[in-house]
Amino acid sequence: MLTIWGRLNSHNVKKVAWFAVELGIDFVRHDAGGAFGMDAAYRARNPNALIPTIDDGEMTLWESNAILRYLAAKHGGTRFWPADPAARAVGDKWMDWQIGYADAQRDAFFNLVRRTPAERDAAAIAASAARCAKQMAILEDALARSPWLSGDDFGVGDIPMGVYTHTWFSLAIERPSLPHVEDWYARIRERPGYAEQVMIPLT
Repeated sequence: MLTIWGRLNSHNVKKVAWFAVELGIDFVRHDAGGAFGMDAAYRARNPNALIPTIDDGEMTLWESNAILRYLAAKHGGTRFWPADPAARAVGDKWMDWQIGYADAQRDAFFNLVRRTPAERDAAAIAASAARCAKQMAILEDALARSPWLSGDDFGVGDIPMGVYTHTWFSLAIERPSLPHVEDWYARIRERPGYAEQVMIPLT
């Protein structure tokens, strides 16, 4: 059975748990990181002391997007891991693009979710929201031309930004109207496991 290590209020853990549901993989998740800490056994699995980490038989793997690619290749078949490298790359690029988006969202998230009102930096929140909007405009353009980030069908390339987009819509920030992103997000919310693994209160 797949074991996922990491607290579910982490964007990166949400990715892996949600995708496991999409793939129909039985898994168990153990809290780690943040308030749950990391013991020596966990740090032996992941020398970076970050989450998530998975154990899959004899395979131990960290880095969330690497885990998604591994699970897609092992369990997803051509539906989630096309044999054609060009078809695979359509969604794959958005997995790495999400890393830059996460940087844009970080200040808004930490100020609004993990700091008290007295501790918040309003200028940092506004700057972060503006950066998010700029990045989301790129997503809007892509989704105007394709129904999914992975192409004609939902795929692994939709997972990372699917997680971060829920946070974008949940934060108390100004957001431009982006109809294609809104439509994509509505369809994402209907996916198996999304409500349970992703749409939890921001903490």
